[in-house]
Amino acid sequence: MTARGRQSFAVCLLSLAAGIVQAAEDPREFLARLEQAIEGLNYEGTFVHIVDGRADTMYVVHRVEDGTAMERLVSLDGPRREIIRDEEEVTCIFADEKSVLVERRKQDSPLRAAIPRDTHQLDQHYTFRLLKPVNKLGRDASVMTITPEDDLRYGYKLWMDRETGMLLKSQVVDMYGKVLEQLLFVSLELPDSIPEERLKPSISTENFTWYVQQDAPDDRSVGTAWYAEQLPSGFELAVSSTGMIAGGSTPIEHLVYSDGMASVSVFIDRADSGSAAPEGPSRMGAANAYTTRLGDHLVTAMGEVPLLTVRMIAESVRSRQDPPTAAR
Repeated sequence: MTARGRQSFAVCLLSLAAGIVQAAEDPREFLARLEQAIEGLNYEGTFVHIVDGRADTMYVVHRVEDGTAMERLVSLDGPRREIIRDEEEVTCIFADEKSVLVERRKQDSPLRAAIPRDTHQLDQHYTFRLLKPVNKLGRDASVMTITPEDDLRYGYKLWMDRETGMLLKSQVVDMYGKVLEQLLFVSLELPDSIPEERLKPSISTENFTWYVQQDAPDDRSVGTAWYAEQLPSGFELAVSSTGMIAGGSTPIEHLVYSDGMASVSVFIDRADSGSAAPEGPSRMGAANAYTTRLGDHLVTAMGEVPLLTVRMIAESVRSRQDPPTAAR
């Protein structure tokens, strides 16, 4: 065999080996590894969040001690702000406004929000495809695309460090393949341990105004006074809660509908409250929102789904005290 022939044969063997590794990976295991890494690893680094052509650069410190995660996010451009997140509350420090907002609830970090949820029983709504591994940040990365089967959801493209399972990059794409939003690390370290001091805010909050949610919302999955009559196939009520938003004066009902991957939050607020949103559509990156009036309440549905989806859900919200409308 000639040298050129041996080279071609070697390339062929490498391609076959890559195909074998690729086939051995399962999409559900892929997403499970991502979630476990984002919540369970120690990491520190800089990532860029790009929405509507605008790039926000954030520094993240994520520390896990005795199974408990704590995270600090620092904005590196734009208004000075820091976010401290633990298992029970989120503290947002806005340096330019000299204010602090404390929400007594567990919230997803931007990294956790960048990946889909549970993938069970989703084959009828999405197609999962594992692509050839690539190099990302000097790491061997697996790549997966998630394509919806209808126009009521968005698709995703995810890059994962094959060694640790850590997210390296994510994209949200529409039905035409256009990237609506993306998040990518530009530097990343995964140390065995992180000192607790790295989680302390660098902004002094002396003489700042504090807005603190007094009680955690009452999370429930049944018994809510409101519901949506029309939902995309596969969407179900995941969580409902009633509570006060920090700085607000009236309780707000919050519903979350999900198909296990995409989710839509629905907020029902008094129309005369100071936090009431303007009616109609709005958008930021992949997130669409639609607000409509229902009697003396305003209903806002929002999520990383097409406008058609949030509008359908918002306009179908009803009070359980009202008779159901005729099927459309």
